[in-house]
Amino acid sequence: MQTPTTPAAAPEDVSATGVAGPGATPGSPRTPQPVDLVLRARRTWVDGAFRPAAVVVGDGRVTSVEPFDAELVAYHDETVPDGHVLLPGLVDTHVHVNEPGRTEWEGFASATRAAALGGVTTIIDMPLNSIPATVDVPALRVKRASATGRVAVDVGFWGGAVPDNAGALAALHDAGVFGFKCFTAPSGVDEFPHLDPTELRAAIAEVAALDALLIVHAEDPDHLVDHDALGPRYQDFLDTRPVQAERSAIARVVDGARATGARVHVLHLSDAGALPMIRAAKDDGVRITVETCPHYLAFESGSIPDGATAYKCCPPIRDDANRDALWTGLLDGTIDMVVSDHSPSTADLKVDDWGLAWGGIAGLQVGFRALWTEAGRRGLPLDAVLPAVTTGPAALAGFADRGRIAPGALAHFAVFDPDAESTIDVDTLAHRNPVSAFDGLQVRGRVTQTWLRGERITGTTDGVTTVDVVAGVLVDRG
Repeated sequence: MQTPTTPAAAPEDVSATGVAGPGATPGSPRTPQPVDLVLRARRTWVDGAFRPAAVVVGDGRVTSVEPFDAELVAYHDETVPDGHVLLPGLVDTHVHVNEPGRTEWEGFASATRAAALGGVTTIIDMPLNSIPATVDVPALRVKRASATGRVAVDVGFWGGAVPDNAGALAALHDAGVFGFKCFTAPSGVDEFPHLDPTELRAAIAEVAALDALLIVHAEDPDHLVDHDALGPRYQDFLDTRPVQAERSAIARVVDGARATGARVHVLHLSDAGALPMIRAAKDDGVRITVETCPHYLAFESGSIPDGATAYKCCPPIRDDANRDALWTGLLDGTIDMVVSDHSPSTADLKVDDWGLAWGGIAGLQVGFRALWTEAGRRGLPLDAVLPAVTTGPAALAGFADRGRIAPGALAHFAVFDPDAESTIDVDTLAHRNPVSAFDGLQVRGRVTQTWLRGERITGTTDGVTTVDVVAGVLVDRG
């Protein structure tokens, strides 16, 4: 055991948290009770604001938040470098890990290392594009077995709602999935078919009866344009997925939730024109939340080069005015969170034809930096976007002990240098395949340390940050 350290002389009497006790009297014996860790930062994100603080950790959880210069006795006492900020570990509830079955696209080892390097300490894995898809309990067991012992951060799982498991979601719910994902248009993989309007309404009613959560890829196939090859011009792809597709599908989700009392969530919103409908539903008490993604907030369609299918995703990246309106929706609280929708593939699937290329953007490691960079360009402070990547997604998943620095919360932290500048080089990222729309983007900010349960899991050598400890666990819905 290491010798306890303190930045000042030990107090005469010390409580169980290592803080000087109120009953100390002159001449009383010194009875220090060292804590596991004290992590100090002059800018610590606590209760929605930055302030100087010393975060006290015991048994992997925050036990108290003290003044920055509090006299504390600890086995480890560290101070975040000046200019850096101490954040709760980020939470990303929208990650496609793809293992097993398509591990050549991504896998638990590579995805969770990318998460750790991006300051993300908890992810929830989507039920596709793995084989088998997570649509029943045996498939969930296979998914868990693939991940066990190989995850650098904590990992939970979504289940899937497909036509074949209609009426049978309770078993997956009881097995610990965080909710159920469905598509209202073809998903792109045969093993995860979409729900038609009648099946969607039935799924909404089923999750209402379970008091579960339905998360929806909301595009109406009646408004999508059938196509094969489209060529290299982005606008030709954009024209095949008009805004009406999102609005129509979201309206069905709202109607179903309003009629049943179900809890529903709209995934990866790209059409800002749907925000008034969502805002009105919220104001009426409909249990609906909505997310968008860093790529919809950082990019706009007019800047996407011909043939650059690393930017292809569904729903698509839209124009600059739409991007501005998404930012407005984020800042006014209509949009509840920003998550990655990390959906990588092998490089050979990203051919230079927009109709033939696989749709999905890999951004798990860099999405937060891209979000902060665009926020800074708009003159926004860091605290304007932090709820969207911490408490917002944590609340969606029902986590009370993540996404915040407070007594009882897990000691998951990210140390972030908000002023560091760099250019993203996809060849240095940890996800499996070197393809990303963020390649070449000039960004502000860098995650320099990531902590899981009070243990630093990343290290830096010659300026390169690596994942040194694989300490993640598999988590179930509480």
